[in-house]
Amino acid sequence: MSLFRGGPSSAGSPGDPGDPDERDGPDGPLRLSVQEAAARTGHDGQVGAVAAVAVLMDVREPDEWLTGHAPGAVLLPLAVLAAGAGLPAEVYGRPVVVICRSGQRSRRAVELLRAQGVEAVDVRGGMREWAEAGLPVVDARGGNGTVA
Repeated sequence: MSLFRGGPSSAGSPGDPGDPDERDGPDGPLRLSVQEAAARTGHDGQVGAVAAVAVLMDVREPDEWLTGHAPGAVLLPLAVLAAGAGLPAEVYGRPVVVICRSGQRSRRAVELLRAQGVEAVDVRGGMREWAEAGLPVVDARGGNGTVA
């Protein structure tokens, strides 16, 4: 059973199909709120079975990453993924929650990952919304990071 199947839908309000990119796919929701993403990747402070399974993958550029990223996230820039680079070892056999700055690049990354058979969803609002929600953001040195 998919980790992402059966969870809250990330589509529009009941009876509203919403943006086609927001609807659930055959393997579960295509997009998660930052709160759902934090819960599934262990960033919400809760201890649970789901938190130990999903990996948060950031597809922004290295300079964006250095300024501020979620602790423990794996960096794989979209351009590198699109060029056919292999996946980081932390991703193999695990569901992937993909994040970028605002949610645009992560949508494309999810398409690429799903085409490779990876169970992947993206985060609505990206790191900007992540930071606004008060979720942890660190810089390259582990201090308080920022999202531009």
